[in-house]
Amino acid sequence: MIQAKKKVLLVEDDQNFGTILRDFLEINDYEVVLARNGVEGVERFNKGNFDICLLDVMMPYKDGFTLAKEIRHNDTSVPIIFLTAKSMKEDVLKGYNLGADDYLTKPFDSEVLLLKMNALFHRLEQNSINLNKANHLFKIGAFSFNAKLRELSKGNNEVVKLSPKEGALLQLLALHQNDLMPRELALKKIWKEDTYFTSRSMDVYIAKLRKHLKADPSIEIINIHGEGFRMVVS
Repeated sequence: MIQAKKKVLLVEDDQNFGTILRDFLEINDYEVVLARNGVEGVERFNKGNFDICLLDVMMPYKDGFTLAKEIRHNDTSVPIIFLTAKSMKEDVLKGYNLGADDYLTKPFDSEVLLLKMNALFHRLEQNSINLNKANHLFKIGAFSFNAKLRELSKGNNEVVKLSPKEGALLQLLALHQNDLMPRELALKKIWKEDTYFTSRSMDVYIAKLRKHLKADPSIEIINIHGEGFRMVVS
């Protein structure tokens, strides 16, 4: 059985660089749609079904951060990697706060990007396999959580579809309900590395989970400084 190629949305306003990167990814068995600016990027995204988005930050008409925000509004789970000449910490954090999965500063080696993409898809596949193997049905206060489907529901209310990282993180918290979930465990299991940036990324996802669960005041996700988190259900 021939496996379908992963479909990439590449949004890059540098015509020469964008064409070279598109050709490189196509040689390595990716299907690539190239957009020249943020406005064209969101149009292409809305018309297609992509496995990953590679977004330049500095673009005319609509920058990469704005584009990522619009993509996340429509799709909370598609992986996003920023490609940018901006390397200030504030810009990196802004990218992760918008839901980016990785960040590459120009100039970069195309082989490094390829390895990051392949590693990201491998992690997503492994997370899916691990979810299938582990317990996947949880009762969290007034909520029901299906970790396999990444669906969070409360009574007859609308079902919320969580992103892959949100789902994996909530599953770990549920497995450690009313107990400590070590920060290092979550970072290595979900992000595969424990660094300053992955730690800040996890804090963003903890905030998202708090927002999803705030409808039930009996649920609290407590930050245990320097150790991890506790999801307490009173």
